[in-house]
Amino acid sequence: MTKMKKITVLILAFTCCLCQPGLDENTDQGSQCSGSASCCITSISQQVGVLKEKIANMAKKITFLETNQQNTDKEVLRLQSLIGGIPKVAFSAALRDSGTGDIGPFTTDTPLKYKKVFSNTGSSYNPSTGIFTAMVDGMYFFRFSMFNNLSPTPNSVVSLKKNNERLTSVWDTSGSDSNDMGSNAVVIPLQVGDNVYVELMANRVVYDDAMNYNTFSGFLLFTV
Repeated sequence: MTKMKKITVLILAFTCCLCQPGLDENTDQGSQCSGSASCCITSISQQVGVLKEKIANMAKKITFLETNQQNTDKEVLRLQSLIGGIPKVAFSAALRDSGTGDIGPFTTDTPLKYKKVFSNTGSSYNPSTGIFTAMVDGMYFFRFSMFNNLSPTPNSVVSLKKNNERLTSVWDTSGSDSNDMGSNAVVIPLQVGDNVYVELMANRVVYDDAMNYNTFSGFLLFTV
């Protein structure tokens, strides 16, 4: 039995004990609950409701703390650049953290979310959106790879974009072969707030599995 299950059983057992006859017979609630199975069930339901609310509040607090930590990391990078320090910015991620198969197609051009994060020094890459956001002005290097869909014919087109500007692309949309890969890279200047991401063109697909064929990586070369 897992630790969580044991805790749940203990809570339920304790709650039921409170509802047993004679434990609180001097109170109105005790006299009403005495010997009543329905009262015990109601009390358990109330306790479960309280626990769910506490768990939900804890989840919100954890999300809040994670966001604060990310914002703190970004502020440290900004301050380092202002005082002449050397900010450390580097990330690398793969497209899938689980599962196998095609990703797409989508009805519009869509940023790919690289969810399996290998590294994210500086917290400038957001796996929830697939977007890298520059926290310091500088010259950056980015590289991405693409693995085409397996069948029936190749139908893969991805592009690296800076804000809304298309920088470079990798594609495979003809022929009868599969298991093809391609990659591309750029060195570009970024200002604070600039976004860089890999976009899957509308009505196109890419394939990935646990081998992590599709990756997106980048790092700061030097500040400017």
